[in-house]
Amino acid sequence: MKSKVAGIALIIGSLYYLLAEVISAAFFKASISNTYIFHTISELGIPNGNSPLFWLMNSAFILIGLTLLLGNFYKLKDLIIKNKSIFYIFTLITAFGVIIVGLIHGGNPLTSGYHTLGAVMAILGGNILMVLISRFMGEFGNYQKATLLLGIIGLIAFWVMFFNIQSIYMPVFERLSVYTLIIWSFMTGIFLLKI
Repeated sequence: MKSKVAGIALIIGSLYYLLAEVISAAFFKASISNTYIFHTISELGIPNGNSPLFWLMNSAFILIGLTLLLGNFYKLKDLIIKNKSIFYIFTLITAFGVIIVGLIHGGNPLTSGYHTLGAVMAILGGNILMVLISRFMGEFGNYQKATLLLGIIGLIAFWVMFFNIQSIYMPVFERLSVYTLIIWSFMTGIFLLKI
């Protein structure tokens, strides 16, 4: 029962996130392709004329953070056989980071530092968390291999983004580093439903 609850939560969180982003992008003051290529995810959550559905994007950030907490602390923790305290710490860093991004938007000089901190916690923390999970579980099967691969891809994308922060294509690398966590959440939900 715990596996099903945690699995369904993670699946709902990841699907809601993807749906909220595409709907928010569709209503953004740019074409949907330009929005995905040239505008950051955070821009979709700024309450201004460019993003009329900012509240939808911010709700997705908050929900993915909450479902990550539920999924990891309610069930996935039972599958971690070593270094559980590190698993807990990185789960909290990642989840609170995403929630901060949803609660404190960018674009405001007074709060943008907190928003950036939340984004780093979520993106860097989330991809490190995936690498750790792949190594902290009892076996190294297909799920663990896929988790490790997603974490590595996300970390590479994060560092490419970090060193190309002024590039007009920076949002592409941002999304790559974020989507690894979203894909992992969906994949983990499916994995938990099957055990």
